[in-house]
Amino acid sequence: MPTIKLRLKRQGDRILVRALITHPMETGRRIDPDTGRPLPAHYIQQLRLEHNGRTVADCRLSTAVSRDPYLAFRLRDGKPGDRVKLVWVDNRGATDSAEALVE
Repeated sequence: MPTIKLRLKRQGDRILVRALITHPMETGRRIDPDTGRPLPAHYIQQLRLEHNGRTVADCRLSTAVSRDPYLAFRLRDGKPGDRVKLVWVDNRGATDSAEALVE
């Protein structure tokens, strides 16, 4: 099941990239009410944004980001047919990606 909803919108020669990522983003500091033990950390560590195969943003995230993060970026020199890709990797090695074409 995909975890990324990726939306692109052209604004003149720019592209507005909006992404909603479904992820628990657990800090490792909350206590499980059933067991009284800390819930294990589970968060996105790396986020990469590509425009036509070229990395334009390589972000390092931490436990400070909320659950199900919403992210937005603006890219320059956007044209119809351009390909935008978003990839994330979490601290447990899980990964997901999504691609979209500019209309």
